[in-house]
Amino acid sequence: METHVASKRSVTDVIGTDGAALSAELLSMRETLFPPASQKQLRAFSSVEAAKLIGIGDAYLRQISLGGKGPQPATGSGGRRLYTLEQINELRRLLDEGSKGRRYVPGRAGNEACQVMAVVNFKGGSGKTTTAAHLAQYLALQGYRVLAVDLDPQASLTALHGYQPEYDIQANQTMYGAVRYDDRRRPLSEIVRHTYIAGLDIVPGNLELMEYEHETPRALAERSAEPFFGRVATALGSVADNYDVIVLDCPPQLGFLTLGALCAASGLLITVHPQMLDVMSMCQFLLMASDVLGVVQESGGSLDYDFIRYVVTRYEPSDAPQTQMVAFMRSLFRERVLTHPMLKSTAISDAGLSKQTLYEIGRENFSKQTYDRAIEALDAVNGEIEGLIRQAWGRAA
Repeated sequence: METHVASKRSVTDVIGTDGAALSAELLSMRETLFPPASQKQLRAFSSVEAAKLIGIGDAYLRQISLGGKGPQPATGSGGRRLYTLEQINELRRLLDEGSKGRRYVPGRAGNEACQVMAVVNFKGGSGKTTTAAHLAQYLALQGYRVLAVDLDPQASLTALHGYQPEYDIQANQTMYGAVRYDDRRRPLSEIVRHTYIAGLDIVPGNLELMEYEHETPRALAERSAEPFFGRVATALGSVADNYDVIVLDCPPQLGFLTLGALCAASGLLITVHPQMLDVMSMCQFLLMASDVLGVVQESGGSLDYDFIRYVVTRYEPSDAPQTQMVAFMRSLFRERVLTHPMLKSTAISDAGLSKQTLYEIGRENFSKQTYDRAIEALDAVNGEIEGLIRQAWGRAA
């Protein structure tokens, strides 16, 4: 009688094989979704959308086009006029030149400092990356110069912007390369990459970022010349002149990278899903962050925020317990809770299936009611944050 004993594969073999297979499939999906160069491209905008983004009427935009001024739009099916974001930005500059007071290019001027937004919470699933990605893209669409920084080793923000972390991002091509402790440290300007969205650049991430968490304790023991909590700020400061706003997507933990981001930030956005377990987790985050940042301040770290806001994410207005939780948070934190919540929406989820945000996908891909409801909620949240940035510059919201 023969017995067949299957050879048992090692855990590392199983996990490694599964990871490699999944990575290959994701690469194949990207090549299918974004041929021929496997790169994402931002869609064109209708004349109505373009006029709204610029802040003028569609009739005035048509008048500019018919007068032969500025870039000429492409013509789509049914004679629809279509503008790229580059053309929209060119129109903003054109209108700014002839304007007597109103600004169509909204970026900072004079002594206005680059605003650094840190999006944080150490609970996964709180909507950090969704919030950071939509905020960065919203600001770029409004005409700001934006740098998105992926500090999360899971690198979802990087993947959303067309780079597959394990294939496209090599060693020393993340923020780690600009904050590491050895002689391989390099300028952040060499790491920054352009995206397919005009005005939006990215510092990509991948698993390499974990090296900073492993190396910092040793550097602390050796009393490194530059403290760990200032290294992210130093790196960002070297490129800040090129941007109006920097958006940091922090990892879901209160590690050394997150602490560095908190010390570099001028504004703090704390995402929270309005359910009891999530709020309890946020409570722990706040208490721990307060203790740790107190030690950082005593060591010379700077924590001077223009604002701190709680961003309610994945909110379902019809869910009574969630509504009660939001009311509870408002009673405690008052104006520090954003007036507008980020609604839970199938439109945002469906866009994510193809590694896109809702700002990248046209209205024709969803039911009008679903799309309009989601985009209005996103614009309200991001518009409120834009208002806070403008107030930090001393402008009207």
